[in-house]
Amino acid sequence: MTRDDARQKIIFALDTSDFAHVQYWAETLAGRVGMFKIGKQLYTACGPAAVRMIQKFGGEVFLDLKFHDIPNTVAMASLEAARLGVKLFNLHALGGYEMMARTVDALDNEFKGAERAKVLAVTILTSSSDETLRQVGIDKPVAEMVVRLAELAQRAGIDGVVASPQEIPLIRRACGDDFLIVTPGVRPGFAALNDQKRVMTPAEAVRAGGDYLVIGRPIGDAPDPAAAAEMILEEIIAG
Repeated sequence: MTRDDARQKIIFALDTSDFAHVQYWAETLAGRVGMFKIGKQLYTACGPAAVRMIQKFGGEVFLDLKFHDIPNTVAMASLEAARLGVKLFNLHALGGYEMMARTVDALDNEFKGAERAKVLAVTILTSSSDETLRQVGIDKPVAEMVVRLAELAQRAGIDGVVASPQEIPLIRRACGDDFLIVTPGVRPGFAALNDQKRVMTPAEAVRAGGDYLVIGRPIGDAPDPAAAAEMILEEIIAG
């Protein structure tokens, strides 16, 4: 794997609400990561301006808002996300087949074969365990639910999923090699686990078949973030 191949796999999570930090991270990491993840906190604080700031510095954006609502509302929100020019955005697979299929139809009608944002379905959050699911009335284990939701998303025309690295092999067997898998819950050897429960190292996640790795605190909280990003690149390449 080349250095650029490894770099393209890293999505840096912008865990901030400060617009000045967005410019700092864009300047610091645009050449060291493949994409920047903008989540609910930052988007609520700064809105589309955060997306445009990343794009100003040549960065690509994963808009991580996890849409989950009635089908028409999610489809219309998804169109606005795609119109921002982001590379990836997501919705919750638990919203069901109709919600996902309506979204894909809306995107296809809008872009008519032209390049557009890829839409991902969130399966089961990496902070969730079997007990978490039981508490909300889902008696199936996490691994079984992840595969079921991934297959449902694929049938609806979704481009890929967000899932724990530990479920990558299961999803690959069920959905094939062309289905995108974005994996949070990735922690390099030098980093703490924090609140993630189903984790792998970057090298392990890539070997398992992950297309993109979401990494936040191991880079953002490091004394030298640029050096931390370089260490992760080396770990991916060496693995």
